[in-house]
Amino acid sequence: MSFLDDDRPKKPAAHEIGADLSLLSADELQTRITILQEEIARLEAEKARKAEGRKAADSFFRT
Repeated sequence: MSFLDDDRPKKPAAHEIGADLSLLSADELQTRITILQEEIARLEAEKARKAEGRKAADSFFRT
């Protein structure tokens, strides 16, 4: 990796919390809404998985 690699423009994130939305079209806003809804579903699934693991551990150690 050379020092020139650091000067490359970084790919923008799909969505940045708090970003200015005024320049986005309705279609772009819908795309971001969809991305965020999918991310929320992924987070909720992981939360549920961890809660089940915690429940199993609590049940194991209570016996």
